Amino acid sequence: MEPLYKHGIQMAEFLQQTLGGFEKSMLFMSWIGDPRTSFFIYFPVTYYLNRKIGISVLWITVLTEWLNLVFKWLLFGERPFWWIHESGVYSKHQMPKLQQFFCSCETGPGSPSGHAMITAAAWWLMMTSFSTFIYNRTRSTLARNIPVVLYIALLLTIGISRIFILAHFPHQVLAGIITGAVLGFLLGQRIPENLKLIQYVVTSVVLLLSAMCLYWGLHYFGVNVAWTILLATKWCANPEWIRLDTRPFSSLSRDAGAILGLGIGLSSPLYASTLGWKMTWKMKVVCIVLCELIIEIMDQVPMPKYSTILFYVLCYLKNAFVPILVTAIMPWLVHSIFQIQPTKKQQ
Repeated sequence: MEPLYKHGIQMAEFLQQTLGGFEKSMLFMSWIGDPRTSFFIYFPVTYYLNRKIGISVLWITVLTEWLNLVFKWLLFGERPFWWIHESGVYSKHQMPKLQQFFCSCETGPGSPSGHAMITAAAWWLMMTSFSTFIYNRTRSTLARNIPVVLYIALLLTIGISRIFILAHFPHQVLAGIITGAVLGFLLGQRIPENLKLIQYVVTSVVLLLSAMCLYWGLHYFGVNVAWTILLATKWCANPEWIRLDTRPFSSLSRDAGAILGLGIGLSSPLYASTLGWKMTWKMKVVCIVLCELIIEIMDQVPMPKYSTILFYVLCYLKNAFVPILVTAIMPWLVHSIFQIQPTKKQQ
């Protein structure tokens, strides 16, 4: 593996030298591939464009991120880019420019890349759905392939950005893209439908307990799966740059919370009342804008750092609220407001 790591470092050096003037663009592309973006942006937008696709995007995102966490723990020997300091083969003078983002970006093991894997899986469903939509409207094979080309191009750009900002080695990005695309293909047609609330609750609990059992099981056999956090702490110039929301248990809280929230939202009376309503494009746009505004405000609220357990509990609850907001609260609220407007005009 040593030659593979060294070639990866050389590629990262090449990208930073070649694309040095595109630092902001690389950071933006990395943000596009952030798993949080799939939860907070792709899910709400796709849900209001097509309810079934939106729910499927959330399911795929949750399952893929959970699997990514498990893969990283099982592949505990795979090194993140912090290894470059330990190896002594990387010139440190190229590091400070992106050190803050690098240290706050990934605190879990490096392979496979979560950004690449989760985004590839969620986008697979979005890409195939969009491709089918275009073909049904145009009957053009050429036009049908446009989403496929965009899918590949954007994933490659995200992968390059992850290497550029020193978050992953190239083979870790490639592993994430391939694994994510395969999972998107396999899971896209197997999304559970018409589940009862208790089934969502059980799924949330299973996601939490199974991952925690794996964690403590590995710990029992002497495997410290949190070794990358210690390594990040060692090499990060400022410990405050290492955020709790980048740690593996944060993603686990997000996954379990999102599934519970989805179950509550789809089982709520508010959701049931919206099933017979017709949402106009204007109403859908208002729902998307208001949801994103509320999610952004909620995401900016400082989380407590004095208690790790409290942080994870609040992270769980926050991510449980998002699907409830998207599937039940916002559609009911917007539809009610639009229904009141004609009455006021008549008066």
